[in-house]
Amino acid sequence: MRANRADSQFERETLMRRRLSLLALLLTIAAGTALAHGTKVHVRGTVEKISVDSVLVKTAEGKSVEVKFASSTVFLSRANNEDKPAKAGDLATGDLVVIHATPKNNTLEADEIKFSLPNAGKAVAPVSPKQ
Repeated sequence: MRANRADSQFERETLMRRRLSLLALLLTIAAGTALAHGTKVHVRGTVEKISVDSVLVKTAEGKSVEVKFASSTVFLSRANNEDKPAKAGDLATGDLVVIHATPKNNTLEADEIKFSLPNAGKAVAPVSPKQ
């Protein structure tokens, strides 16, 4: 009976160690994910206005956010679940955007601007003729 108790105690300790190890692993992953973007800011929404050096984005919360272009800003056009290189001139009012930006002084400077048409990627079912 003593051996049974010792085995049972050993199993409980092993289970506890595994749980603690799993918890530590999950916390490490969560911390890494939280720190992955560092000081980067994500701006998501619809393009309201485009100027020579910036874009004004209307977010889902209804807030307008201005993001400045930089000489290093990368533009990507997204269509059919594929990103393609683009230029600032390809960006248009009404496009949906996801911008990765860096805060500089009191402004945001775009590192990457990914954009698509509002209904891009949504398949439209063909209309069958009435008989």
